[in-house]
Amino acid sequence: MAKAWLRHWPEGVPQNLAYPEISLPEVLGATAKKYPNNTAIVFFGKKITYRELDDLCDRFASALASLGVRKGDRVGLFLPNVPQFPICYYGALRAGAIVVPCSPLYKERELEFQLNDSGAETAVALDLLYEHLAPIREKTKLRNVITTTVLDFFPALLGKLAKVTGKLKTVPCPGTMSLKELLTKHGEAPPKVSIDPESDAALFQYTGGTTGVPKGATLTHRNLVVNALQVGSWLPTLREGGEVMLAVLPYFHIFGMTVAMNMPVLRAASMVLQPRFEVLEVLKAIQKYGVTLFPGVPTMYIALINHPETGKFNLRTVRLCISGAAALPVEVMRKFEAITGGRLVEGYGLTETSPVTHCNPLDRPEKVRPGSIGIPFPDTEAKIVDIETGERDLPASEVGELVIRGPQVMAGYWNKPEETKYALRSGWLYTGDIAKEDEDGYFYIVDRKKDMINVSGLKVWPREVEEVLYEHPAVKETGVVGVSDPYRGETVKAFIVLKEGFEGKTTAEEIIQFCKEKMASFKAPAQIEFVKQLPKTAIGKILRRALKEEAKK
Repeated sequence: MAKAWLRHWPEGVPQNLAYPEISLPEVLGATAKKYPNNTAIVFFGKKITYRELDDLCDRFASALASLGVRKGDRVGLFLPNVPQFPICYYGALRAGAIVVPCSPLYKERELEFQLNDSGAETAVALDLLYEHLAPIREKTKLRNVITTTVLDFFPALLGKLAKVTGKLKTVPCPGTMSLKELLTKHGEAPPKVSIDPESDAALFQYTGGTTGVPKGATLTHRNLVVNALQVGSWLPTLREGGEVMLAVLPYFHIFGMTVAMNMPVLRAASMVLQPRFEVLEVLKAIQKYGVTLFPGVPTMYIALINHPETGKFNLRTVRLCISGAAALPVEVMRKFEAITGGRLVEGYGLTETSPVTHCNPLDRPEKVRPGSIGIPFPDTEAKIVDIETGERDLPASEVGELVIRGPQVMAGYWNKPEETKYALRSGWLYTGDIAKEDEDGYFYIVDRKKDMINVSGLKVWPREVEEVLYEHPAVKETGVVGVSDPYRGETVKAFIVLKEGFEGKTTAEEIIQFCKEKMASFKAPAQIEFVKQLPKTAIGKILRRALKEEAKK
C-alpha cells in the first residue's frame, strides 16, 4: 500500500524500530539498573528513586506469590494516581499476573461487572474507595483484598500535619490486608516467573469499543513495550534520564498508562503524580518541578488557558505535549503554545492499540496540520475503507472507516470471540472511527460512526460543528449531538459552557448565526443550551451519550 506520510516523516525518528523481547517489569528493572538514583516518582514532595521503585515492586510481587497468586491470575487495581499504582502494576506483572485497572469513579455495579468478567481474585484498593468494593465482595471471586492509604507514601511532615488537621483521613477497611504491611514483611526476591512478551497478556483494559458493550482488550507485554518505545521515539528531543513528566492523566486509563507511566519508565523520566486534575495544583507542579512533558486531553488545556491565575506561573519549561482522547480545537492549541512556548500537537489512539497509533510530527512546526491527528507511528499502517462493507480501500480525501495494522494492536477481547472477529479482520483493526486521509498521508478524524447526525439524509459530524463553535470568543467548552426532529429526522444541538464574563451577554441566536456564516446551514446548530458544565469521563473526555440523554428530557 502507498504510504504518502513517509514524505513528511519527522527527522530523527526511525521509520522502523527494533523491539527487545522483554516484559514490562524487565523494562523497569533495566532502568533501575542504569539510573538507580534518578527520581522515578514525585508525590507532593515525596520522592522515590528508580532503585526504590524496583525494590518495592519486588516486594509486592513476593507478597502476591505468598498469597497464592500465580501466572495468569488477575489482579484488579482500584487506585488513582498515587505511588501505589506503579508499585502494584509492575509488581503484579513481575509475579506473572494480569493487571485489571478499575476506574476510581466506578460504583458497585460497574466494579462488580469488571471484576467478575475478568475473573479477578485479588484486588488492591485505596481505603477511600473501599466503600464501593466492600458491598460486592461476596458477589465476586475475590480471595485477597489489599487496601492502602494516601498517607502510606505521603511526605512525613505533611502526613503529620494532615493527621492533625484532619485534611487527609484514613478509612478503616475490616477484612482486608494492609499494603504497607505486606511491603514491609516481604523483602525477599520474588519467585522467577517466565513471561513470553509476545503471547502473555499483561493487561485486560476495559473499553466500550465500537459497540458500547464493556469488553476487556487483551494487551500483551509486547503490545505495551512496543507502544512505549514508539511514543518515546516520536519525541526527537527527548533526553533519557532528563525529563519531568506531569502524570495527571489517570494511570487506570490506557492513555495515561502508556504515555505518562510506561514510556517515562522506559526513558528514566521523573513522574510528577497528580491524583486528579485541579488547575491550580497542576500550575504549581509545573512551576515547582520544571515539568517538561505534559500529555493531556483538550479539556485540561482549555481549563489552563482560561484560568484567571495562569499568568502568575512560569510554564516555560513545558516543551512537548501530546493531546489525545478527543479532538483538539485549533484555537486551544495556539493559545496553549503561546502561554508555554512549547509544542502541543494532536495524536490519536484507542484502547485496542495500546493506545497510540498516530501523531503530528514534532520536529518542525510547519509539519503540524491543525485539525489532523497526524501520521502513523513507526511500523504502523493505516488506511480508509468504505463504511458499508469495510472491504474497499478509499482514495485520498474520501470519508470512511479508519483501520489500523501494527505491533501495538491487541490480541483480542477477553472471552469475546465474536467481538474479536468483528474488530480484527485480515490483520486489520476496525476502529469504528470515521476519518479521511489527505494527499500527504495526514489523517483526520471526522467522528465516531455512532455519533453521526442525519439531517434530512445529509451527514453532519459533531466534531466539525464543535471546531467552528470553539472559534467563537464566548465559547469555553462545547459538545454537539443529534436530537430527534419530526421534520428532518435529526437536528443539531449544541451544549455550551460560556467563558467567564459572557454569561447573560451572549445569545443562542448570535452563536447560531456565527455558525451559519462559517458552514452550511444544515450543519449549524438549530438548538443551543447553555450549561454550567459538561459531563465528562474520568480522563476529561466529553460524554456525548450523556448529552444525548439530557437532550431527550
